[in-house]
Amino acid sequence: MDWKEVIRQQLESRNSRETASFQNLITFYNKIYDSSLLLRAQNIQLESQIIRGNTGSDYVYSEKISALEQKLLLQQEELTELHRRRGENAQMIIDLNAKLQLTEQTLTSKNNSLNENVKLVASLRAEISLYQKNNSELKQLNQVLKDEHQALQLAFTKLEEKLRTLQDENRELVVRLMTYKSKDAEKLNEENDHLVRARNAIMQNELKEAANDMRGVTAECLTTAVSNSIGPIMASPCAMPSKATIRFDAHDGVVSAVKWSPVDRMVATGGEDRKVKLWDVSKGVAECKGMLIGSNAGVMSVEFDSTGGQIVAASNDLASRVWTVNDQRLRHTLTGHCAKVMAAKFMGEPNKVVTGSHDRTLKIYDLRIRACVETKFAMSSCNDLVTSETVGTTIMSGHFDKRIRFWDTRTEKPHTEIEVQGRVTSLDLSRDCNYLLSCVRDDTLRLVDLRTNKIINTFEADGFKVGCDWTRAVFNLEYDHVAVGSSEGSVFIWAVANPEKPLVVLKNEHSAPVTAVSWHQFTNHVASVDRSRRAVVWADV
Repeated sequence: MDWKEVIRQQLESRNSRETASFQNLITFYNKIYDSSLLLRAQNIQLESQIIRGNTGSDYVYSEKISALEQKLLLQQEELTELHRRRGENAQMIIDLNAKLQLTEQTLTSKNNSLNENVKLVASLRAEISLYQKNNSELKQLNQVLKDEHQALQLAFTKLEEKLRTLQDENRELVVRLMTYKSKDAEKLNEENDHLVRARNAIMQNELKEAANDMRGVTAECLTTAVSNSIGPIMASPCAMPSKATIRFDAHDGVVSAVKWSPVDRMVATGGEDRKVKLWDVSKGVAECKGMLIGSNAGVMSVEFDSTGGQIVAASNDLASRVWTVNDQRLRHTLTGHCAKVMAAKFMGEPNKVVTGSHDRTLKIYDLRIRACVETKFAMSSCNDLVTSETVGTTIMSGHFDKRIRFWDTRTEKPHTEIEVQGRVTSLDLSRDCNYLLSCVRDDTLRLVDLRTNKIINTFEADGFKVGCDWTRAVFNLEYDHVAVGSSEGSVFIWAVANPEKPLVVLKNEHSAPVTAVSWHQFTNHVASVDRSRRAVVWADV
């Protein structure tokens, strides 16, 4: 359609729409206007008649003219009033149209808001019905839980009474056991003294006989005879590991723990691949003798018992496990912690294990009954612990809050604490149980004299940095040297008598931070592992 035609139609539509409200007023105005014209014509006609003369009727005509003029005046006033009303009505119509549009807009918004509110009310009603249903279900479940709680409370009361009885019996048995152990120790000391005196007497007799008859006997033979009479030849204490003799990839990822067997040249490693592996290094190469499986997360520590027949490993899956070495079978799974277990050690005998965890507790397990017999609340995450039966305390634990705590199995709280300058990552106890070595996250090793509970030496060096919260430091057999791994891949060895400067730094074998080291009991071999699956055995030749 032509745009002009569209505009014309729109104008006609607007004209019809706007004039419709004024149509009656216009019609009435037209009638008044016609009446006015008619009266004017009549007035002119009367005037003409008056001019032509009819003097006799002047008075009558003058009255008529006056009446008509008065009527005309009234008509004009009425017309003026109608014009005024017309303007007022037009303005009123405009105002009413504006109000009507505003009212229509308000009504539209109200309708939209009403529709939205109706939808919201419907959804809220649906939610209310759902919540009412859930509330009824929760009430039923709450009632069931209350019933179960009452039943468990009754069972707990009975078990608590049983526990008190068993604790009393346990304390009595511990007292008896300590008495028997002290008697056994006295007897053993007496037998050892008797044996030493007998061996010394035999050796003195042999030396006297050899001194009386020196024919064909050299000094070297005499030294060999004396050494054989004393026992097996130990490694020279002055010979330190200086060379890597065996290198191998121990695990598929980070290696977190390493430990020598106390009876042979076998080393155990644990890693984040959830396995504990046994390696025979007696032939100069690492030969895998077994793989201990069962852990569901990374292994954080490994430990042999005193006989070398069992091994315990702590894991990140909130549990520890005990295997027998000969048949490599899983014997015990020790649960109860609610966070990763960082350390697990045998408590002097193969039937007891103590564990330390990030859940701020220590737990003691009796393997004979396969249960946790005691829990100690340490107030901080435990990174490592050691045990001893010959000092005043049985358990020593190192914690995240920069403290070393000393525990007695017969008490619930630690009786002594030593504060260091950083998080404790590991602990190691000397063979005579007089010295405690701790590795601290301030990049130092601290040596504690347990007879006075004071720090007597601090080992530190340029380039030595503790790489993680489970970096392990150890003594050698004679506890006159200490070894620890560093974050740049070196192994630092200090002499206890000279803590200012490391005696040996073993380098160029590890390409990642060294997490743990272990010193063989009867040789100067040191095993180290790192975070890139590499294990190295260092020797003094």
